[in-house]
Amino acid sequence: MLQRLFFVFVFVFLLSPGILLAQSPEKLCEAYVPVRAITKGPQSHWFSYYDKYQFDESGRYVLGMEIDFNNRAPQPDDVIRLGMADLEDGDRWIEFAQTSAWSWQQGCMLQWLPGSKSEVIYNSRREGEFISIVQDVFTGEKRVLPRAIYTVSPDGKWGLSVNFARLNDTRPGYGYVGITDPGADQLHPKEDGIFRVDLKTGEAKLIISLDQIAAIPSESPMDGEGKHWFNHLLFNPDGTRFIFLHRWQKQPDGEKGWYTRMFTASTTGEDIFRVADHGMVSHFIWRNSKQILAWSTEPETGNKFYLYTDQTSKKEIIGEEILTRDGHCTYSPDGTWILTDTYPDKERMQNLMLLRPSDSKLVKLGRFYLDKEFKGQTRCDLHGRWSRDGKSVCIDSLHSGKRQMYLLDISSIVK
Repeated sequence: MLQRLFFVFVFVFLLSPGILLAQSPEKLCEAYVPVRAITKGPQSHWFSYYDKYQFDESGRYVLGMEIDFNNRAPQPDDVIRLGMADLEDGDRWIEFAQTSAWSWQQGCMLQWLPGSKSEVIYNSRREGEFISIVQDVFTGEKRVLPRAIYTVSPDGKWGLSVNFARLNDTRPGYGYVGITDPGADQLHPKEDGIFRVDLKTGEAKLIISLDQIAAIPSESPMDGEGKHWFNHLLFNPDGTRFIFLHRWQKQPDGEKGWYTRMFTASTTGEDIFRVADHGMVSHFIWRNSKQILAWSTEPETGNKFYLYTDQTSKKEIIGEEILTRDGHCTYSPDGTWILTDTYPDKERMQNLMLLRPSDSKLVKLGRFYLDKEFKGQTRCDLHGRWSRDGKSVCIDSLHSGKRQMYLLDISSIVK
């Protein structure tokens, strides 16, 4: 144990510019750019998903979540603490809230509210309901909204909401415990689906139902299937449309996995367009307000990263023979680079990398160990997130034995 801690210490604190190589006998990590831990134990810290604002507009404050345990599913009474690391004050941790509505993979949807220098939004649970809270992290002032949100529009005026109890039943690790889904016995209820929430007034309206989307014919079989649900919603950069994944269990018991197809729609739930429908769509990101990068499958070419053009049949392969595995993909703020990661390889190492599509240049940023005890919903994906200026990347990693957040300096690469 002492030897293990020693190598973690070397990796985290004895940094030098240029190539950095730090390994323990267990191969904890290899990093090729300057990196430092911005949170520390004994508590675990993480941010979760990769498609939200973690850095504030100034680049000084980096959001995260804190908890005292590491490797079990959340229980209804488990409360996480929300805070931020102050990069200009020795990475000092500043706690500002708590919540009991969270999951390992997507946290509580904590993120900076677009257009605000001091407000964040996150999900919580009160009086048998999942809600969201907009809070000023400096004054503590807050307002409560009646539904938990999944994604926020770029102007900070609208949120999209799903049934997080149903999501927990169908995809543990993404939904929330503590509330029973009232439509649990229905495969695709008419009263459940995607709700649009006014983040100022709290008014919420069902704009797309599960029953409505289940009625659209699919390339994948639906006969004898299990429950349907929505997952992974995301507004496009100009706030005119959003993506959502429609998923349904292959069998009623859910034991054989699920089918997935990707749709887009206008912000009012109209003009629904089926982007990809061949059984599998995984991680995705908007490149701009018309194009979508997604790891998915196509009949002629199989599983790859495809760049789809919304509301058309256009698609092209990105990073062929280079990005050969699924990963959490995002574009740099200037659109020049793609940041992505991988699930653990045979050595249990998670890889983090950059691809410049213009010339297919691949830059490896590092490899991070994930012990095999962390699997399923308790795994810790790297989930790389860009700073607003595109010069830094923050990840979650368990290579030290505790979930912590790490800041990688990539300014020499993207300059």
